[in-house]
Amino acid sequence: MRVLVQRVTEARVTVAGRVTGEIGRGLMLLVCAMQGDSAAEAEKLAARVAKLRIFRDAAEKMNLSVQDVGGAALVVSQFTLAADTSRGNRPGFSTAAAPAEGERLYEHFAAHLRRLGVPVAMGEFGADMAVALVNDGPVTIWMDSAERA
Repeated sequence: MRVLVQRVTEARVTVAGRVTGEIGRGLMLLVCAMQGDSAAEAEKLAARVAKLRIFRDAAEKMNLSVQDVGGAALVVSQFTLAADTSRGNRPGFSTAAAPAEGERLYEHFAAHLRRLGVPVAMGEFGADMAVALVNDGPVTIWMDSAERA
């Protein structure tokens, strides 16, 4: 799985003018399931995200996690994180999980974050979404379950 993590002061996702998820301070998480990903990988990546120390402590050092600061997560499906841009000008997405599997793993990732105590708001899988956020820092980090065994 892949996730793009953004530390935010606020974030919101809307579908057809209807807000489907909204948070204050926390993490905006764009999530992509890749072919061959498993529920175990989704859980490991969710645990890594929940413990990721990217919030400032009293000394202004990035030393606190979203759990430590009582923040929330806005989880949005983003199959375009699977983009292959190695050939031509049109990206390919053949390495993304099939839609049904991608949705299952996206939901599993979000559910595991909730089990870890992180409040979770969500987008709508497969929908044309409008995402608004205020990136704090800015802090943006790319994580991939394939990079760590």
